[in-house]
Amino acid sequence: MLYLEDLNLNDVFESRRYVMTLDEILDFAERYDPQVFHTDAEAAKQHPIFQGLAASGWHTAAVVMRLWTECFPVAYGLIGSESHLRWPRPTRAHDEIRVHVHISDIQPSKRKLDRGIVTYETQALNQKDEVLLQSSTKILVFKREFSAN
Repeated sequence: MLYLEDLNLNDVFESRRYVMTLDEILDFAERYDPQVFHTDAEAAKQHPIFQGLAASGWHTAAVVMRLWTECFPVAYGLIGSESHLRWPRPTRAHDEIRVHVHISDIQPSKRKLDRGIVTYETQALNQKDEVLLQSSTKILVFKREFSAN
């Protein structure tokens, strides 16, 4: 597990690859984002932007969350306080998603000395190194001497 004192500016974390399946795309879309370009491959071909079936951006974000938890194991979990997301390119069935995490800021708390806010930039890339998701995220990270008081 990583604590605040383990992290440094410009640290980089890389995840494993995760293959997005067609069944997952359809299941997620039916349950949470039932738009035709996520649920109907034939109709999606006619979409002016996607021109084919695309995973929901929120599905891509959920996969990124999974990969973050595996490659960036922060003590007490990734407790988000803020995030800004962009989806420059759609995620497609059979894309191999991996994340690249870069620590861009570390701000120890001035009031609660056992913690701080860490900002990290993420790129989710496919097998062609095309960016599927970009984000800037702030999380709460505790020091080793965290006290629940």
